[in-house]
Amino acid sequence: MCGIAGQVHVDERPVDRRMLEAMGRRLRHRGPDDGGIYAEGPVGLVHQRLSILDLSPAGHQPMTNEDQSIWIVFNGEIYNFEELRQELAERHVFRSRTDTEVILHLYEEYGLNCLSKLRGMFAFALWDARRRRLILARDRVGKKPLFYSVNEQGVSFASEIKALLVDGRSREIDPLAIHHYLTFQYIPAPRTVFGDIKKLKPGHLLVYADGKATESAYWTLHYEPKPRQNEVECLEEFRGLLEESVRLRMISDVPLGAFLSGGVDSSTVVAIMSRLSSKPVRTFSIGFKEAAYNELDYARQVATRFHTEHHEFIVEPDAVDILSTLVRVYDEPFADSSAIPTYYVSQLSRQFVTVALNGDGGDELLAGYGRYRLAPTDRLGDRWLSGPLRSTIGDLASSLPAGLGRVRNRIERVLAPFSRTYLARICYFSPAEKQAMYAPEFGAQVQSEDSYDLLLRWFEAAQASDLLDRLLSVDSGTYLPDDLLVKVDRATMAHSLEGRSPLLDHRLMEFSATLPVELKVKNGISKYLMKRAMRGLLPDDVLDRPKMGFGVPVDEWFRGECRDYLRDILLSPQALGRGYFKPEAVRTVVEAHQRQEGNYGYRLYALLMLELWHREYHDAAWS
Repeated sequence: MCGIAGQVHVDERPVDRRMLEAMGRRLRHRGPDDGGIYAEGPVGLVHQRLSILDLSPAGHQPMTNEDQSIWIVFNGEIYNFEELRQELAERHVFRSRTDTEVILHLYEEYGLNCLSKLRGMFAFALWDARRRRLILARDRVGKKPLFYSVNEQGVSFASEIKALLVDGRSREIDPLAIHHYLTFQYIPAPRTVFGDIKKLKPGHLLVYADGKATESAYWTLHYEPKPRQNEVECLEEFRGLLEESVRLRMISDVPLGAFLSGGVDSSTVVAIMSRLSSKPVRTFSIGFKEAAYNELDYARQVATRFHTEHHEFIVEPDAVDILSTLVRVYDEPFADSSAIPTYYVSQLSRQFVTVALNGDGGDELLAGYGRYRLAPTDRLGDRWLSGPLRSTIGDLASSLPAGLGRVRNRIERVLAPFSRTYLARICYFSPAEKQAMYAPEFGAQVQSEDSYDLLLRWFEAAQASDLLDRLLSVDSGTYLPDDLLVKVDRATMAHSLEGRSPLLDHRLMEFSATLPVELKVKNGISKYLMKRAMRGLLPDDVLDRPKMGFGVPVDEWFRGECRDYLRDILLSPQALGRGYFKPEAVRTVVEAHQRQEGNYGYRLYALLMLELWHREYHDAAWS
């Protein structure tokens, strides 16, 4: 696992080596074991290495092919590299045991089509000197990040935004990025908080040549056709792919372990690791004093069942002291509060291992979220109500007396297009809440784009016909890469820890996508096929308990130990003067929450992280 960065100037002006060195320093946490720079005329590539495979100097990057016509900096792991190496060995000379060198020779053989042969997580930059072009590529699911900026001078790229800010570039904020952040708790790709920096989307590549950047998709997850109907056959194939995915991710020349939350997904990974390992698996869990958020008992059951070498850490309310650290870790406003325990479990794990497997992706793989089970009733209006009938029922609902408000709301939800009701389920601040909070000038800046329109475009782009599969497609292409995988990548790499996600193997995802929906949710049981596959191996208490998620008790914290901290930040003149919100609107939300007139903890956390981000990246004079 590594950090990469670089620049290409369109006017043949030589790159500034000192600038490249500064970019590398900003990424050192991602790769503290080694660093390297390639600088030749207008081209500069930067690499910071965390050594996982082939720990020898032969793995040094930037790496080149035999005649030095192609150079690469690579972040990630290619799990089928040994197989690919054998395929290429007759025609190419290998000087290392690395997967990086395999990519170089694959590109020589297949050009841009080499991406289809890679199985793993990756982000890389490849300079083709003969064609005078730079290629940026990101893995199918988006496990590894890659940011870029294109202007009249050329292109810059990096694993993290902080490395792109060393050149003193404009820090002009994209208002629409803030607008969408308040809806989703993250900034959806390709936007970032900075107007001139973009995220390369998952499953995409960018080719920069002759001063022009062209981005295109090389992979899309398709949910049809569905040829498999025999449940037993599906079960056996799923088990085989699942075990293979875990086995491939246990290949390492350094110590490895696993995050263990006590949920089905991480417990499944630990169970399979234990079966494949000749010695106890190291497992790492995070808990809370608040019982409603604490899963340690379930994690301990799994650890005991498989005789793991188990380690735990309890997160206390004073964890808010690390929020300023998290701002620097994530580089842009990021309001998934489970980043707090993720940061701590990464810190704990790094004391013992360099690689940690996790259960990320299980919910998107086989429909684990509760909102998926509610989809059938929410879509009644889409399926059975014509336009005139919908309008008539809507008028009747509007005329219901105030005492029947809950009935009216439910009817309106059924009548609304499903994509809009889904937004209501996943959003933090609703469109109405944002409109009520926005200062007039900021509201005018963002009125051109509704977050609902963004969600609608995602629904329309989904390669699926069944509603459940469309939901999985939307979440796999947005929430998963822009929130969940960002959370884990930055938290693990902040501690120079490599995180691996067996459930996000693209072959397993492609197989699961084409399963009949009744094998994903059956008789109200989510992740049905996975639970059946693990029945008898995992404790029934783990398989049958309600899903908890990786929640954080911010509601309680902001009324208790962190009450004054929240007020000091959000109600300060500095925060209230930003120009985003009406000061009285922010004060109203804070007061209502602390008087227990509603639970606004997660929305307040989003406002808090936005303000802390401004203090670190906008107000501070660092470069």
